[in-house]
Parts: sequence; structure tokens; C-alpha cells
Amino acid sequence: MPVESPPIPDLRSVQSLVVAAARAELLPRLDHVARQTKADGSVVTEADLAMQTSLSNQLQARWPHIRLLGEEMSATEQARLFDDPQPLWCLDPLDGTSNFACGIPYFAVSLALIQQGRVVLGVVYDPLRDECFSASDTTAASLNGAPLPPGPSGLGLQQSIAIVDFKRLPPALSARLVTATPYASQRSFGAAALDWCWLAAGRGQLYLHGRQNLWDYAAGHYILQRAGGHAATLDGEPVFIAALQARSAVAAVDGELFRAWQDWLQAGDDRWEIA
Repeated sequence: MPVESPPIPDLRSVQSLVVAAARAELLPRLDHVARQTKADGSVVTEADLAMQTSLSNQLQARWPHIRLLGEEMSATEQARLFDDPQPLWCLDPLDGTSNFACGIPYFAVSLALIQQGRVVLGVVYDPLRDECFSASDTTAASLNGAPLPPGPSGLGLQQSIAIVDFKRLPPALSARLVTATPYASQRSFGAAALDWCWLAAGRGQLYLHGRQNLWDYAAGHYILQRAGGHAATLDGEPVFIAALQARSAVAAVDGELFRAWQDWLQAGDDRWEIA
């Protein structure tokens, strides 16, 4: 007999926990940032750790059968979680930590639920704008409760705004984007989870990122998909895999624009390899 999927937690209840925790743990620390540097050179703040602890405890109390993978866990702890096929929360307690530490108002909390090898619920909350992006298998993608289908943009590649993170792209591809720019304008904001959601809201039409961890993209990528957007890796594979392997991302708000974006990226002679 087929194994039935466990019920998906109520999206509104999950949203409430995320919103309350972000308001309590992130906003009061914004003007008094205590920062450290991790072994990989990335920044971590007291807010990252406090947010992960607070939300982890609340999720465990409400849904004790669901384990949690958090960005601020050790690599050994993270890897161990994937030895068990049970449902798993995937949390980035503060996506855009460098922005937060510098007072740049672009950061968020990202939470996804992975069940039977796929994301079934995603919440991304921007506490400064009080914007909560969300979706689940039983609810449509939304922003503060309003539906989020961007629909066809009506724009060609050369009329589009692209959200591009140059830092993690292969150098040859970065050079080609600069010397043969295919879009109208480019932005880089510094918080991948929000980038996905802004695309889902139509605040840009194209997306390109060379390397994201699971907690960076799991919720945002899912929300974009549920809003009707399209995405793949630079190699044309699905972005999401239920593993800790970092992934590249190519995305657009609609299928026609996505195909044009992919065609341009694949027209180069180089094979893009993720560093």
C-alpha cells in the first residue's frame, strides 16, 4: 500500500510563529548588531543565533514530529538530518546577514517544510516592510494574503530587469553579461530568499545566481513556482534537490521569458561550472 503523506501544518499558524519571532528577535537587535565571522568567512550575528533558537523551540513545541535543519547548525548536524526521510523544517533565521549587520534594509527569515523529498510549504518574512510571502501545497502563493501570480510580463529580454548575483557566477559568464548585456537593467540586493519572492511579486523579471545553499532557496524558489514562475539550474536541472549540495539558479516570471533567458545563457561557448 502507498504511504500516505503526513498532513501539512496549517500555513497561517506557521506564518504567525515566523512573524512573531522575527519581530521579537531581529528588529530589536537591528541598531545594536553584535557580529562575528564564521570559519567560511561569512558573517553571523547574535540575531541569527537568537532567531534560530527561538523559532526552533516554537516549531518543536507545536510540531514535535518535524525535525529542523538550520543554517547555524554545524555541518555534521546538518548532514545527519538527511539520513532520516522524516519531514524536515529548513530554516535560514536571517537571510541577508551582511545587509542586517550594515543596516541595509533588505533581509528576511526563510522557512520551508520538506516532506517526502519535496518542499510542501514555504514562508519568507521581511520584518522591516512587514511583508510575508507564503505558499503551500494546499494554498496559493501570496503576499500578506493577496494572491501572487505575476502572470506574463509582456516584456522581452531586453526590456526586463534582472536580479543578478555576480559574486558567485563563473567569471566567463560574468564577463559576457557585462560586455553583451541582454537585459535592460540589473540589480543585486544580497538576500536570496527575498530575491525569489520579489521576482514572484513582479519586482523584476529575471534572476541569476551561481551558488545557493538549501536554506537560501528552498522557500523562495517554492513560492516563485507556486506563483507561476519558472526556474532551473545553469545546467538545466531542477533547482531543488533534497540535499545539502549548493545549486545555481536561473529564473523568470513566465515561461516565454524564461526560455529566452535560458537560450541567451546557453548560447555562449563556455560550459558554466559552479566554483
